[in-house]
Amino acid sequence: MTETTTTPAVRVHDLTKRYGDKTVLDAIDFAIPRDVICGLFGRNGSGKTTIMSILTAQNFATSGDVEIFGEHPYENARVLQRMCFVRESQRYPDDAKPKHAFAVAQLFFPNWDADFAQRLIDDFRLPMNTRIKKLSRGQLSAVGVIIGLAARADVTFFDEPYLGLDAVARQLFYDRLLADYAEHPRTIVISSHLIDEISDLIEQVLVVDDEQIVVNESVDDLRDRAFTVVGPAGTVDEFIAGREELHREALGTVASSTVLGTLTDDDRQRLTAAGLTTAPVSLQELIVRLTQNSDAQHRTGLTAGAHR
Repeated sequence: MTETTTTPAVRVHDLTKRYGDKTVLDAIDFAIPRDVICGLFGRNGSGKTTIMSILTAQNFATSGDVEIFGEHPYENARVLQRMCFVRESQRYPDDAKPKHAFAVAQLFFPNWDADFAQRLIDDFRLPMNTRIKKLSRGQLSAVGVIIGLAARADVTFFDEPYLGLDAVARQLFYDRLLADYAEHPRTIVISSHLIDEISDLIEQVLVVDDEQIVVNESVDDLRDRAFTVVGPAGTVDEFIAGREELHREALGTVASSTVLGTLTDDDRQRLTAAGLTTAPVSLQELIVRLTQNSDAQHRTGLTAGAHR
């Protein structure tokens, strides 16, 4: 496939991965456009790292096809130089120091920005002459974050890059990522459990669960998929009749119901007339509820109403 401006940064078709008798990914399909920040979410063991490892040619699919800008990444130096994969389990030589890791990165990544890297080193207060094996967990995370940002690869994968970083350092990472992305757009995929913490960064959402992609859409579209109604239980039930309920909480006679769907002007008038209140659903809650709903449908043999 020849690369064009409409060629997605990432394309996955019918991808299956098995480890022995265990299936981790079962014939999944998805695409990630160019120049977006995509959140990759799922429970531990759901296959997030496996997906990124296969896309960066550090693991192999059992079957199916993956492309980066229309090319297969395996044994393709041209494609591999366009990708950066930041993961906590990255190994370094026993005597390696941060300055050595950055020197190697500068040789490998054609878009490496040494000045930006130095600013990040200063921001994270990273000791350059301490052996990496002697760094704290937060400092080790900072090494990966600096490489991932300063490389300015066309596609960058961050696999839970915040591990070990305190709240201040995580916010620093988010701020630097967003500011540099605005000046140098590229495709960035962030795997994280801190969904709400990165919700203002991301533009697309991928959720993997039970061997499948259960959500694959823009953040704006996803936010429009559900809302919460609060009020007397009977009145809430009347309003949500015919809608799919994702979650319900009750306190005495008051119910809070999260349902799929969008609110029309007529709906809002009905809410006001009935004395009900409504609120948007946080991205984290929505993803959790959709995943739980997908699980329930899977257990009852129904087809999940999500993108595959």
